[in-house]
Amino acid sequence: MKRSLRMLAEVVKAGVVGDPDTQLSGVASVESAVAGDLIFVENNDHLKAAVESRASAIIVSEGASQILGKECGKPLLISPQPKLAFARAAKFILTTPANQAEVHPSAIVHPSSRLGKGVNVEEHAVIKEEVEIGEGTRIGAGNVIGANVLIGKDCVLHPRVTIYPGAKLGERVIVHAGAILGSDGFGYVLDPATGHYEKFPQIGKLVIEDDGEIGANTTIDRGALETTRIGRGTKIDNLVHIGHNCQIGENVVIAAQTGFSGSIVVENGAVIGGQVGVGEHARIGEGVMLGGQSGVLPHKVLRGKGTAFWGTPARPLRELLRGLAVLARMSKTKSKEE
Repeated sequence: MKRSLRMLAEVVKAGVVGDPDTQLSGVASVESAVAGDLIFVENNDHLKAAVESRASAIIVSEGASQILGKECGKPLLISPQPKLAFARAAKFILTTPANQAEVHPSAIVHPSSRLGKGVNVEEHAVIKEEVEIGEGTRIGAGNVIGANVLIGKDCVLHPRVTIYPGAKLGERVIVHAGAILGSDGFGYVLDPATGHYEKFPQIGKLVIEDDGEIGANTTIDRGALETTRIGRGTKIDNLVHIGHNCQIGENVVIAAQTGFSGSIVVENGAVIGGQVGVGEHARIGEGVMLGGQSGVLPHKVLRGKGTAFWGTPARPLRELLRGLAVLARMSKTKSKEE
């Protein structure tokens, strides 16, 4: 959908240099841009290439706009954070108006479920009894939505998402293909007399708050007796597993192939790298950063906003590097002695 530069400036809180009525219909990189596209530049070394591109407008910093001057030949949006402004502009340009409600003939929707205005249900989706779906939400092909699930406004569920009964999703949640939300946690009790494991009840809830994003083939377990909760604005990559009773805070980032055991707490603003493993009942403090392939032992507490931890068992990066340096010196000394 076409948007004017003036409209974009209002959305991203940016200044305009050049024709404010310039129409934009897409976003692109500097290299792939065509007429109608918006691009951005953070590094002034790329300004020349941006101006010479086929893009119709550029987002730049105040300093870059002064370098280019008013006669650069392309309209500009001036923002202190061009990449952030570009992300917001892209969302505005690429978002299409809500469609009228449409349920594909092959979909199965229980008559007790309630679909808001503009909800779209695609091919072969199944929506069980007493489901409530907010307006503007899209249910992708092959989705299975269990009984008593609540889904907020303007959510997007891509194909083959499965949501177990009783789960709750807030507004503007994005769930990518193959994700499974609210499945039973891995909880068993050993009977010493028989050596057999008995299943512990998995009857809790799963809540995913507003503006979350769940990656493809990610699995998040419901609580055993309580609630597993994913905080507002948290972004979870593909192939992540989050066990029962975990409490993930707001604006947390979790990269691919990370695995969380049960009852883990991750506080607001933490950043978890790829292939991290976290043991049960561990706590990751506010703003902590965990490097890729780190391991956190059960019941361990990591604290220090902005502190990077790495290794197995995870420890502050500076401490780890000092230890590695000592080992390297010892190894070199031993080699010389031999």
